[in-house]
Amino acid sequence: MGLSTITTVTANVIATAELTIDTPGEGFIDITAEVRHFADKATARDGTVSLFLRHTSASLTIQENADPDVLRDLTTALRHLAPRDFGWIHDTEGPDDMPAHVRTMLTGVSLQIPIVGGHLALGTWQGIYLIEHRARPHRRQIILQFAGSQRG
Repeated sequence: MGLSTITTVTANVIATAELTIDTPGEGFIDITAEVRHFADKATARDGTVSLFLRHTSASLTIQENADPDVLRDLTTALRHLAPRDFGWIHDTEGPDDMPAHVRTMLTGVSLQIPIVGGHLALGTWQGIYLIEHRARPHRRQIILQFAGSQRG
């Protein structure tokens, strides 16, 4: 075990924006480039970018971005964990609504990612994803917020 050298900066900015994503229906949508673009526009140097999804039937996750089979298998796993035909009581918005709420509860609606030296501190094979849990397309909003120090 070993701890790296601790670095400190004075946070001098909080930058906020809303990212709107039109989803094609159920599945994973890679939003890594959009989050990087936000951090770049905020001139982020060191700090944290927070993502908050303003919905209860979609979610956010960090997952492997190299092999698309991983995302297909994760979709299958979520379908098995919260199937449409489970006998849900809540079906006001259709048979995929309640399973979508359960899947969101399992995966979450917020993320925090460190920014170090102006770069998202993601691992080599990590990507940031919006997961659409509903069958039909939706328009989703994500609040992005950077808190930390700025470049130059």
